[in-house]
Amino acid sequence: MEKATFGAGCFWGVEATFQKINGVTKTEVGYLGGTKDNPTYKEVCTGNTGHAEVVQLEFDPKIVSYESLLNVFWENHNPTTLNRQGPDIGTQYRSAIFYHSEAQKESAVQSKQEMQNSEKFKKGIVTEITPASSFYKAEEYHQKYLEKKGLDSCHF
Repeated sequence: MEKATFGAGCFWGVEATFQKINGVTKTEVGYLGGTKDNPTYKEVCTGNTGHAEVVQLEFDPKIVSYESLLNVFWENHNPTTLNRQGPDIGTQYRSAIFYHSEAQKESAVQSKQEMQNSEKFKKGIVTEITPASSFYKAEEYHQKYLEKKGLDSCHF
């Protein structure tokens, strides 16, 4: 099994999207990329901790490739809006790929360049690509939130 970590706005919808992918064996939502140890949702929402809302996946690379997961990432959010996804505004909603290996870094950088060159997006892609740091699991009520509420997505 390998890990992948993505920030693409509110983590509820991002988790629900990745849960549907064959080969993804586990999802957890949480916080990554900030400066405070063990931040709470309330603290992350202030924007003062520097964390992004993320989904961390475990996946079987024999079933689904990291590159396929990157494609899902690009297709399911707007990577051209700085610190914003839809109505959600703040650094915690930034577009981010947190890599767990040099191979993931190379794939992420190449994938971002391909997306930029594809002209699919009219504006420049602002997605950050940084090494994964400490992942802090979000409070239990956030885990599989949409599933618990009987919803498939939170798209507007």
